[in-house]
Amino acid sequence: MSPRDDVLIVGGGVIGLACGLALLQAGRQVRVLEAGTAGCGSSHGNCGTITPSHAAPLAAPGTIGKALRWMFTPDAPFRVSPRFDPALWAWMLGFARRCNRRDWLRAMQARATILQASRAAFPDWLATHDIDCEFEPSGVDHVYRDRAQFDAYGDEAAQLRALGIPVETIDGAAYLREEPALREGVVGAVRFDGDARLRPDRYVAGLARAFRAAGGVLVEDCEVLSAEETGDGVRVRTTQGAFDGRDLLLATGAWSPLLARGLRLRVPVQPGKGYSITYSRPALTPRRPMVLHERSVCVTAWDSGFRIGSTMEFSGYDRSLNRVRLDALERGAAEYLHVPTGPVREEEWYGWRPVSVDDMPLIGLAPGHRHVWLATGHGMLGVSMSVSTAHLVRDLICGRQTAFDPSPYAPARFA
Repeated sequence: MSPRDDVLIVGGGVIGLACGLALLQAGRQVRVLEAGTAGCGSSHGNCGTITPSHAAPLAAPGTIGKALRWMFTPDAPFRVSPRFDPALWAWMLGFARRCNRRDWLRAMQARATILQASRAAFPDWLATHDIDCEFEPSGVDHVYRDRAQFDAYGDEAAQLRALGIPVETIDGAAYLREEPALREGVVGAVRFDGDARLRPDRYVAGLARAFRAAGGVLVEDCEVLSAEETGDGVRVRTTQGAFDGRDLLLATGAWSPLLARGLRLRVPVQPGKGYSITYSRPALTPRRPMVLHERSVCVTAWDSGFRIGSTMEFSGYDRSLNRVRLDALERGAAEYLHVPTGPVREEEWYGWRPVSVDDMPLIGLAPGHRHVWLATGHGMLGVSMSVSTAHLVRDLICGRQTAFDPSPYAPARFA
């Protein structure tokens, strides 16, 4: 039996490590238990954009219609794999109930709050912990080839501006004059100057180094078998023995519902599978990260490489690397870019994003528990929300005043 820790964190991804680091700063003794290696999950291969611009949730008017139309399209940007899965269909019904304008606007406001707080804190956070991850306040551009879709974005743009998120629309001809990486056919672009980018695998590796340097204990290859709340704390049984702590934080991303069952917790999260391909840097790359809107492909260039990624596939915990969806990324990039790939393909990747039923994170005390906390359900925005999530978890566990209202993210909303 190991010594009792102040906080045990299950999950050594971007959320678990960031929360652990913030708790160490607050003077807590922290141990992170990771089933694989630090940062091996959904943060490793994403496109590394820090995006207050993504405040609008997936649960939006019209999303269910798209999902039904695309169900039998293997390379669709948003796809629900047709199969018998009662948990998925129960989740989809809950998701569908939230695909209305009232819930969309309410979730957008709450997501904007946590995203903007995180974006503002990122530069100091990285400097304080000496994390070199190619961070740049680059902004992000969304590029359109369909006039109707470009014009239809006006409503969402107005809502984002009302929340303090800068949005600029640019005519296609003017945009092409400043962006030589793009092919003809662009009708317009939407620019989000407040966004940024970093290299996510280097960010998570930097978090792990900083966590250890600050005195945190990171236990890798440590699969959690069960967890329980005791009279004055928690006990976690793992493949490397049992650990005791005063508080337990579940930050296991898409795996959270499985571990939560043993604690009699309802965590309405489904694994949303995303893909990416990483290359050595090509000779001609976009000047900013961009989203190729009609194909839902994100493109990010760093000094150290080039990545195309995205898509959302609800196929359970399927571990296959779907060639159809990888090929769709390259085809989509080729429609927009003169040079859509790099000279060397370095990695093909998939990861399961933890998508909650309302596309809002679950952050706070677990219902019915005194010592169990949740930090999961960040969807595609775990990296973007990591700093503000860490600060919020720190303040909640330590009983401090929070920087913003935590109630929209409270797990009790699903109790």
